[in-house]
Amino acid sequence: MNQDVVKNVVSGVFVIDKPVGLTSHDVVQIVRQGTGIRRAGHTGTLDPRASGVLVVLLGPAVRLSEFISASDKRYQATIRLGSRTETYDAESEPSEEMPVDISEDEFIELIKGFEGESEQVPPPYSAVKVKGEKAYDLARRGEDVDLEPRMVNVYSLDLLEWAPPEVVVDVHCSSGTYVRSLANDIGEKLGIGAHLVGLRRTRSGQFTLRDSVSLRRLREAFDAGDWAQYLIPAAEAISDWHTITLDADMLEQVRHGHRLLAEEGITGWARALSEQGDLVALLEVVEETGEWQPRKVFFTS
Repeated sequence: MNQDVVKNVVSGVFVIDKPVGLTSHDVVQIVRQGTGIRRAGHTGTLDPRASGVLVVLLGPAVRLSEFISASDKRYQATIRLGSRTETYDAESEPSEEMPVDISEDEFIELIKGFEGESEQVPPPYSAVKVKGEKAYDLARRGEDVDLEPRMVNVYSLDLLEWAPPEVVVDVHCSSGTYVRSLANDIGEKLGIGAHLVGLRRTRSGQFTLRDSVSLRRLREAFDAGDWAQYLIPAAEAISDWHTITLDADMLEQVRHGHRLLAEEGITGWARALSEQGDLVALLEVVEETGEWQPRKVFFTS
């Protein structure tokens, strides 16, 4: 992104390759301090032990959070077969190891059974709320944690490396899918246990590792004052949406909340861009009238 995007209001997206050892909140705090802008937030938590694509929205772009957070994710997960842990990952001590008596072909066939839509129970050591408290707080106190299953979708699950007892798999899944739970469930299906020992997010919505900047390089840019070069226009975060380019008259109508006539047969949502390519608003079709209704307006001056 060039410098002239940083006008009166800074709005955009940082796609950061989060390193192991930091929480997602830690990264957001670094962005706030580096830019001097308090209005910032991430769109999907990565555990401290995980690395990879973390999308951080800045300024008015944070209003896209509900849409980007719900987007699909992709991971490379390293799973250790033959032992279980309470946390479903390497955060806690593994049980006694059992032999991995399964062939590569048999393992591939087994994991293919996890593809598709299914109910998944989140890990007991997770941030899911139970009666107002986070599940991991209850679990750490030794209390029983009974979490409700949720519907998730694993679009694809492919074996990348076979080196038992460790395997590496590629997971393309819906938002809200816990890869830790998937690893544990694979172990249960095998009957020998399994837990997650490494996780790298390779894609979040429209963004991949190729779009990302390392946190080290971004920090250097904060110090140098040229961090705007890494800020991606907010419109790119929803580049797969139907797009409407507004002329000057349409722009004024949308800014004041007025409806626009929709194309025949169009339904759902669209991103409205200025002729310069800036994100102006999110529109939704009112099916009864066949008109675009502005739902979120980003720039009003």
